[in-house]
Amino acid sequence: MSAGEIVFVIVVGLLLLVIGNIVFSLMAERKNPPIGSFVECEGVRLHYLPRGDPRGPSVVLLHGNGSMMQDFVISGLVDILARRNRVLCFDRPGFGYSARPRARLWTATSQAALLVKALNQLGVRDPVVLGHSWGALVAVAIGFQNDYPIRGLVLASGYYFPTWRWDFWMMSGPAIPVLGDLVRYTVAPIISWAILPALLRKLFAPRSIPEDFKDLFPASLTLRPKQLRAAAEESALLIPEVARLQSRYSSIRCPVHIFHGTGDQLVEPEQARRLHDVLSGSNLHLVADAGHMVTYADDGRIAQAVDSLSSTRMAG
Repeated sequence: MSAGEIVFVIVVGLLLLVIGNIVFSLMAERKNPPIGSFVECEGVRLHYLPRGDPRGPSVVLLHGNGSMMQDFVISGLVDILARRNRVLCFDRPGFGYSARPRARLWTATSQAALLVKALNQLGVRDPVVLGHSWGALVAVAIGFQNDYPIRGLVLASGYYFPTWRWDFWMMSGPAIPVLGDLVRYTVAPIISWAILPALLRKLFAPRSIPEDFKDLFPASLTLRPKQLRAAAEESALLIPEVARLQSRYSSIRCPVHIFHGTGDQLVEPEQARRLHDVLSGSNLHLVADAGHMVTYADDGRIAQAVDSLSSTRMAG
């Protein structure tokens, strides 16, 4: 086979992969349509799920990297919190059905600023903000917003201080312009599909993956090229973000509850201990025999922490 024929075969193969991944994305979205409502803010369309009593105290839920709002629904947190609160569960920019325009650098601070504007549009005032994993960093950034008071923060499985993490950098490939675009529309969805079972086991370890999660979580949506780009960008941004934000943690004045699984295999529990040391008035909850998905392991106590913040503030 000549060099020209080899190039032709490669190009045709790449085109077939691109077409296949586009078709796969359309099928995934048809099978798993939006479950919430939409709000447009600064030209960005955000998908959110409203639940509970519109007159109750507000709670905002922010998921982690690579995930979407269904994570909180399946864990049971949305239903538990909706009994006493107005709950708004967001797909963060680039995940689920929320847009993520490429013209903006989607740091925790920029996401927080956009979400605060969206919350103001929706008439959400003085909420408790609950963030899991990367969403915890966005929640912290909301806590920095001087013009938007919040009742408190509940942070679960967060990464708050820079450490040497080669795995985060390794996952950032699809975020590279041009080359990353080619990868995420060709081989990245296939590779992600192959490693997804092992990744999920690691996230839930030392516990097993709940059957409800296996049955209900729309994993195919996480394999779409556009969501792979968002996940890769956040992998690349995480360490620089915490390096930039860590000096500001002590400025947080609202009450804070910090949850972390002692068996977390993705983010070491020491991250939670260090944040607790910086936030002298915070409450630290280390959950035994729980991994990164501590929201499934201790949803009841997490909900109690949220309710304690909302009820205390409402009483005052």
